[in-house]
Amino acid sequence: MNRSSRRPRLKRSAARLLRLAILPLAFALLPQSAVWAQLAPQPDAPPSEDMSNPPQYRQAVQPQPEPQPPSQPQLQINSQPPSGGALPKPSPPQPEPAVPQENSTAPPAPPSQPIPTLRVSVNLVDLFFVVHDKAGKLVPNLTQADCNVFEDDKQQKLRSFAAQSDLPLSIGILLDTSVSQQRVLPDEQKAATAFLRRILRPSDEAFLISFDVTVDQLADWTSNPDDLKHALDAAQINSSSGNYANGTIPSITKPKGTLLYDAVYLASNEKLRQESGRKAMVLLTDGQDEGSDEKLQSAIEAAQKADAVVYVLLISDPGFYGMLDFSSDGAMRKLVEATGGEVFSIGKNGKKLPAAFNTIESQLRTEYQATYTPSNIVQDGSYRRIRVACQQNGQPLKVQARQGYYAVAH
Repeated sequence: MNRSSRRPRLKRSAARLLRLAILPLAFALLPQSAVWAQLAPQPDAPPSEDMSNPPQYRQAVQPQPEPQPPSQPQLQINSQPPSGGALPKPSPPQPEPAVPQENSTAPPAPPSQPIPTLRVSVNLVDLFFVVHDKAGKLVPNLTQADCNVFEDDKQQKLRSFAAQSDLPLSIGILLDTSVSQQRVLPDEQKAATAFLRRILRPSDEAFLISFDVTVDQLADWTSNPDDLKHALDAAQINSSSGNYANGTIPSITKPKGTLLYDAVYLASNEKLRQESGRKAMVLLTDGQDEGSDEKLQSAIEAAQKADAVVYVLLISDPGFYGMLDFSSDGAMRKLVEATGGEVFSIGKNGKKLPAAFNTIESQLRTEYQATYTPSNIVQDGSYRRIRVACQQNGQPLKVQARQGYYAVAH
């Protein structure tokens, strides 16, 4: 073999040795170059999610709010009626809130400019009342010139005056279902059903609440007298209390018995206060309260703030009380006089109930409505006394109106 034939082999061996020498160096430099490549800015690439959300921020512990003490339970109507009672109307389904899109490509909307608005505060008193002559008959044909309205003994300038006989009515029936009413309950159910069938029109509505050791809604707002009849028929005497005589006979302690004041308070605040137009409560009870959280005065205040007139059909069973009469005529008269209503003394005679309901219907359909802006413009939430004076042919008339109202609180 000559020398020229060996040269290529020597060159290939040298190249091979060179590659073997460079290869370890390349592997040694590779991790560092990869790190520098990762850290090098990439102008054409989008920002990394990990860089925009560093782990230390995602894993940071958010401060926990201090535990708040449990809130005090609030008085409310039991919307679950006893077995057989009418269920309240279900609430309509609410639309689900829209979920914002995280990766929306739409440009952000420019900030909207505030739109100037004109705000007008109107303090208008809406007053309903009925007028009787000396014989007790309703007077249906008075004019604005026949009546004057006084607020805190200052005469007010009326903005409107009209005789009303066709206003939509919102009526609450409050039924005493304590043990003392056991013998008279069937008469109350029958008379109330007949009353509702007569008075309710498509534009009117009514609800039914029973009260004893609890306050239960038996029927929600409805214009259907059949639904209300079903709820009335389902009402039952509740004798589940461990108190003596279900708490209807007064005792030294304050057991839960007949929650009359609570029922008036709740019906005013939870049912009638949100309504507009003519509003009334009709109570069928012996007038005795035992164990309410609310007092008589707070029940009166709630009814006045709801602008509701209260009627009381005072019915009691002497056979339950024996020789004693525990009907609370005085407290019920304070309630109706403050709201412009009336007490009807039924006693144990259920035959008087239809006549009482007829009188209530006549008053609700033969009344006057007057509106005025108070001369006292201070909006301090204070109580203002009202007096209405009417006459006809120079003769004074008896006016049945609420005794006052609570001013708007600024």
